[in-house]
Amino acid sequence: MQASGSSTLNWGSEMGVFIRIAILLYLPIVACRAADSESALREQFTRRTGEIVLPRGVTTLRQPLVVAGDAHDLVIRGAPGGSTLRASSRFQGKALIHVPGGTRVTLRDFAIDGNRLALEKPIGFPPSDVPFVKFYDANGIVAENARELAIENVQLRQIANYAVLIAASRQVRLLRLRIADSGSRNAKGRNNASGGILLEEGTEDFQVLNSKLERVRGNGIWTHSLYTSPRNKDGLIAENEIRVTARDAIQVGHATNVRVDRNTGRQIGYPSAEVDVENQGWPVAIDTAGNVDRSVYVMNEFEELNGKCIDLDGFHHGEVRRNRCVNTRPAIEYPYGHFGIVMNNTNPDMRSEEIVIIDNELEGMKYGGIFVIGRRHRIEKNRMRYLNSAECPESPRRIPCVFKVDEPDMLQSGIYVGRGAERPDPGAENKIVDNLIMGHGMKDRCIVFAPGVARETHQLERNICLNPPVKNSK
Repeated sequence: MQASGSSTLNWGSEMGVFIRIAILLYLPIVACRAADSESALREQFTRRTGEIVLPRGVTTLRQPLVVAGDAHDLVIRGAPGGSTLRASSRFQGKALIHVPGGTRVTLRDFAIDGNRLALEKPIGFPPSDVPFVKFYDANGIVAENARELAIENVQLRQIANYAVLIAASRQVRLLRLRIADSGSRNAKGRNNASGGILLEEGTEDFQVLNSKLERVRGNGIWTHSLYTSPRNKDGLIAENEIRVTARDAIQVGHATNVRVDRNTGRQIGYPSAEVDVENQGWPVAIDTAGNVDRSVYVMNEFEELNGKCIDLDGFHHGEVRRNRCVNTRPAIEYPYGHFGIVMNNTNPDMRSEEIVIIDNELEGMKYGGIFVIGRRHRIEKNRMRYLNSAECPESPRRIPCVFKVDEPDMLQSGIYVGRGAERPDPGAENKIVDNLIMGHGMKDRCIVFAPGVARETHQLERNICLNPPVKNSK
């Protein structure tokens, strides 16, 4: 018995040596096959027209797959059974797929794994004269100067920076994308706006439809251009779902004629620790930036906002209709909670004029319902319930209740008509009629005018102002 046991032990030790030798011999073969697979795929990407079918299973990339700049009528699709492009831990380059031009290029039916754990590095914003596409690497898909570009049914996860970044392109269709767990942070651990879908530098005739974004650190879907660049225009952002982002769910920046329609979202401004407080990147369900006109925000619904419902910074000559934002928890649980709808005028090329705000629902906002500056707006038939959940100025939880010491009533008002925002622009000639304004102190502080703002120039009719129902203590 002893001899037999000794024999077994020696045999096992010899097998262990054999296995280790086999592994050492096998690994270079696997690496060689992987290199051959990437090389063969890269050869396919030299095609300028026709169809490229990605390999079935997982293909690991160390460098971008680059579409020919003069490609046309080219389809890049996944294989039956599924295709995934995965970034190597040594990946270097602009994106896993880079489309630097081309006409009628379609990417569809595959997945991208950006290997964020290995590739994420602390990074902030580009300088004000540098487009985002020139600043960020390790993105999912990047397209520049493309025409008639379509990206359909693509899953992108663990992308270090932007899942999809489109610059200076035309006739762009982004359909049924699934984006999760993407985006990087700056040196302080805050979001830097990355992680989602960005269209910039005068991209026009674009659509982002039926897509789902979850746990994106920065903005979900947004447009942006340098101040000196053409505005983005003629866009539709519709029927998308955005859940858990520390910045904006949707932002329309430096644009004209964009429709934001029937999008939904939840937990905007989370996690709170990743909110970009140093750069005042306050979370918003639907945000605006730059100079934005002829645009419509309609029938969007968002819940649990650690920020604003709709920010109209730079928005003018447009419409905000039938949107709904709801918060259900105590005010203390929304550290960056705010007004529901806010007007602002940071961009020097615009004035806040002729905005239609009709038939919106705001519930549980931390402070007021609508902050108004500028002139000739129509604010009608909005239903605002349980405003001022902070219970200012009597807040029992010591929540800050004063934003400007010379305008102490601002945060405790249902509708506040201000003197200006970034620049002076006192409210004047606005129509405020048929609104329901209910919340803490709203019976007495329903519609409030800032010092020096002329009340008599406004049309105020049939507004219903109520305190909330008294809770039954039994």
